[in-house]
Amino acid sequence: MNIALYLSTVLIWGTTWIAIKFQLGVVAAPVSIAYRFWIAALVLVLILLVRRQPLLPPRSAWRYLLAQGLALFCCNFLCFYYATMWVPSGLVAVVFSTAPIWNAINGRLFMQRPIRPQVLGGAALGLAGIVMLFLPSMQGHWNDSGMLAGLGLALLGTLCFSTGNLLSSRMQALGMQPWLTNAWAMLCGATILTLGALAFGMPFNFDPSPRYVGALLYLAVPGSVVAFTAYLLLVGRIGPDRAAYCTVLFPVVALTVSTFFEGYQWSSLALAGLLLVIGGNLLAFMPARKSADAPAGAKITS
Repeated sequence: MNIALYLSTVLIWGTTWIAIKFQLGVVAAPVSIAYRFWIAALVLVLILLVRRQPLLPPRSAWRYLLAQGLALFCCNFLCFYYATMWVPSGLVAVVFSTAPIWNAINGRLFMQRPIRPQVLGGAALGLAGIVMLFLPSMQGHWNDSGMLAGLGLALLGTLCFSTGNLLSSRMQALGMQPWLTNAWAMLCGATILTLGALAFGMPFNFDPSPRYVGALLYLAVPGSVVAFTAYLLLVGRIGPDRAAYCTVLFPVVALTVSTFFEGYQWSSLALAGLLLVIGGNLLAFMPARKSADAPAGAKITS
């Protein structure tokens, strides 16, 4: 199950970068994101109805749901949408790939979770590989003030993503499933985006082109309902630090898509980077060593 959740998350989210690119243009970014999560929340509510599961979360969950909606389904996406205005998408993916490190650090600071050395080592190898994959995209941009602003937004978006991970992990520990929490957190995020767009006078127009509509539906259903639920289930099963390592593989999938749709040219540096990413992935998922002092037959958990 963990492998199935991991692969579905990587494959779907790895292809959402091109769908986000297709959305930019006619409709303002906050409005497009609001459309996405209104649709996704509606689909999740329908799923809950079909499965005859409770629709209302417990009273104690609302503070977590509001915080998750703000962090994960609002600020996270705003930062990345606007970051792509100044930063090449490959470099945005590089910054987003630091999520495993932030999850491990935040988990230690706020939830007293130990940081497994394999996770940090695997993330370091993966990030080095991602840098090698996207090094050509970075060259010539370091003196651009817009580039620095974009990098700051991408980093802030990654921190918001990490915060949302920890909030989901907390709610799952309290017995709430991502199907329910995602539905309400997405509604919270979409409501905040809608009110913010209205406050700033942004028009709620719509682009009826097949390119925009197809991208919107793909981002709303596979990209949000399926992938976010799979990812947050993975967070609950193996922890936010190991689950977030799949973010290191998103740019690899995006590169493959770019090869077919945008003519990306592979180089020896890119291939070496890909090998580092794969090696880091294997390292991050190595099982923790059993303590030599543990009694025979004792159950070891990580």
